[in-house]
Amino acid sequence: MIKLRAAVTGIHGYVPDDVLSNEELATMVDTNDEWISTRTGIKTRHILRGESKGTSDMGAEAVKGLLEKTNTSPDDIDLLICATVTPDMQFPATANIIADKAGIKNAFHFDINAACSGQLYALTTAAMYIQSGNYKKVVFVGADKMSSIVDYTDRATCVIFGDAAGALLLEPTTEDNIGIIDSIHQSDGSGRIHLHQKAGGSIKPASHETVDAREHYIYQEGQAVFKFAVSRMADVSVEMMKKHNISPDDLDWLVPHQANMRIIEATARRMGIKKEQVMINIQKYGNTTSATIPLCLWEWENQLKKGDTLILAAFGGGFTWGSIYLKWAYDGSNH
Repeated sequence: MIKLRAAVTGIHGYVPDDVLSNEELATMVDTNDEWISTRTGIKTRHILRGESKGTSDMGAEAVKGLLEKTNTSPDDIDLLICATVTPDMQFPATANIIADKAGIKNAFHFDINAACSGQLYALTTAAMYIQSGNYKKVVFVGADKMSSIVDYTDRATCVIFGDAAGALLLEPTTEDNIGIIDSIHQSDGSGRIHLHQKAGGSIKPASHETVDAREHYIYQEGQAVFKFAVSRMADVSVEMMKKHNISPDDLDWLVPHQANMRIIEATARRMGIKKEQVMINIQKYGNTTSATIPLCLWEWENQLKKGDTLILAAFGGGFTWGSIYLKWAYDGSNH
């Protein structure tokens, strides 16, 4: 029996035009460029501004760019999955809205929320639909307007996050050693107390009291999250290497979630790889949550070669974490 795998056959990203620098943040909250840079590695982040602009607007731009770039008709898409923690609204799913704005009429669509790991959870889910043999073209979108839930009076969180979207096209391949080969995903719900949004859900619906208490923003206990993220993201990446006998020299690229430069560096050290093997763009975009890994792949696309070995790794609220092992399916310099 021929084994089907899901291959990434195209990628596109979108970042808003407006840039928020560390210097500008220093005029809004008690911080400075050195404090932010040394703790996070971030210099700038992009912010989506404008009346009634939401996550779907960025996601739709990424998808439309992807379809044009890969010469794919919207009518040929079978499924669209969106990973986000900042949906346009509680319902319908932001994936529905993105598909409508991108002109995708013949697909079904849904959202996945696993915080920063949602991008890997959704990519694995998309791959499984391809592997079923019933779906030929699946789009994964990672998009978040984090500025909509950031408290710009809280310097511990407001310096970290930015807005962006990235989209990948997945198609079936029977070619040996190409495509998404394996994934490892894990969760620990007890970690939810350290990173969450307090109000706006069914436990604590929006009210004057919740708004006045600033409970509709990101709540994060930085030290607890950092400690857990460093160990889990490194653990799951090393586990994937051991499982498939991937040596540091065999790995072409680590594509890590861009949460904090120190977490990325610690993961690379545990894996025994050089900085030159790691995709890093946190300095430009900050933590864009579900969009970080797609943005890296988009920026590095012209350096990717067919058959390159990649490990994608992420950690997020929930707690959630995971890794994906894939072989790149095309020469990016030709796209």
